[in-house]
Amino acid sequence: MELRLQHGILHDALTGLPNRLLLSDRLSQAIKRSQRHPDYHFAVIFLDLDRFKFINDSFGHPVGDRYLVAVATRLYRCLRAIDTCARMGGDEFVILLDDIASVDQVISVAERILQQLDRPLEVSGHLLHSSASMGIVFGSAEYNDPAEVLRDADVAMYRAKAAGKSRYVVFQPAMREAAQARLALEHDLRRAVTLREFVVYYQPIVNIHSGKLIGFEALVRWQHPVHGLLSPAAFLNIAEEIGLGTAIGWQVVELVCQQLAEWRQTLSANDLSIHVNLSARQFMVPDLYARLVQVLEQYNIPPQSIKLELTENTLMEYSQEAAAVLAQLRNYGIQIVLDDFGVGYSSLSYLIQLPIDQIKIDRNFIIQIDQNHHSQAIVNAIVNLARGLHLEVVAEGLETVEQVERMRMVGCDYGQGYLLGQPLPTEEASQFLQRAMM
Repeated sequence: MELRLQHGILHDALTGLPNRLLLSDRLSQAIKRSQRHPDYHFAVIFLDLDRFKFINDSFGHPVGDRYLVAVATRLYRCLRAIDTCARMGGDEFVILLDDIASVDQVISVAERILQQLDRPLEVSGHLLHSSASMGIVFGSAEYNDPAEVLRDADVAMYRAKAAGKSRYVVFQPAMREAAQARLALEHDLRRAVTLREFVVYYQPIVNIHSGKLIGFEALVRWQHPVHGLLSPAAFLNIAEEIGLGTAIGWQVVELVCQQLAEWRQTLSANDLSIHVNLSARQFMVPDLYARLVQVLEQYNIPPQSIKLELTENTLMEYSQEAAAVLAQLRNYGIQIVLDDFGVGYSSLSYLIQLPIDQIKIDRNFIIQIDQNHHSQAIVNAIVNLARGLHLEVVAEGLETVEQVERMRMVGCDYGQGYLLGQPLPTEEASQFLQRAMM
């Protein structure tokens, strides 16, 4: 009974592999040995399965558990008797390779693991395919604590995931600095949401036939107290990953409504519309419609003054749910804009199925329109398609007179880009609007 209790304390109940506690003890011994014997080296492989959530969600947790047991068996077969394969929990495993001569030997083990996992697994009548992302640390006397080794291996593993999954990455000290910078950025983002450090820049959208300003696109910026003004590329993806994208999105909506209310009162800009981008997460929050209506009514903004921009990928990912949400918004009076048209899934069926008012041609097609005949043909087709479906068209990224002229010739309605107006802070946007209304 004592032996069974001891085994239960040190081993994973599902797979029978060593658990975090036993791994930590063996890793601690390896660190001490490396400090006593300069010629001794160890290595750690931190492994995370790439598709485990999909398997759990599709087939249920019992199948997921049996799948983990099967993976554990394959991992164990890739190792020597002196090595340790531990389950950390969930779909994370850690392998401790004892007495390793070189990094090449570790890489050989990692490649063997990838080959083993690439073979399909039959679990409960289902043929399952898997892959793993792995971070490798080649241990040395510089480490003093198992947590330090696991931290660095975890950092390298996330690099492997970011690089496309189903691969390994060997840890380099620069990765630790990048991870620390990332943690600092996450901390700053949480503070920024609390302190409302985000501001909106406004890029003009112009009728390219008459030259009349018809609206702005609202573009978020972060007024960082140390690093100054940051563009979305510096923080927005990370904000989405840590669950702050929706909070930032709602702050943008409120700032836009505040500003639009001021322009309507002071400049009588009653025909002005502002495009606001919605991320996939913000689009699918259950109270999206109620919150938008509440904000618009709070600032006395008519619904036709707001146009919501969503990407193709977002609409394709949530195509069934999207139709009902978009119909509700459109019935209220808010217009829907399909952003970055032509670079995502480009399924033509949802242009008919979903209530869309306007499409924006991605700037990548506009940039190449002067030199690339294929781009010109695609742009022509998009504009003709939009006409047939009675949709307005905005060309993004207009930077030359020639591009504007070509878009006029094919019948495009509106344009946006540096030639027509750069993103402007509130005060400059107000001046731009005032001049446009003279």
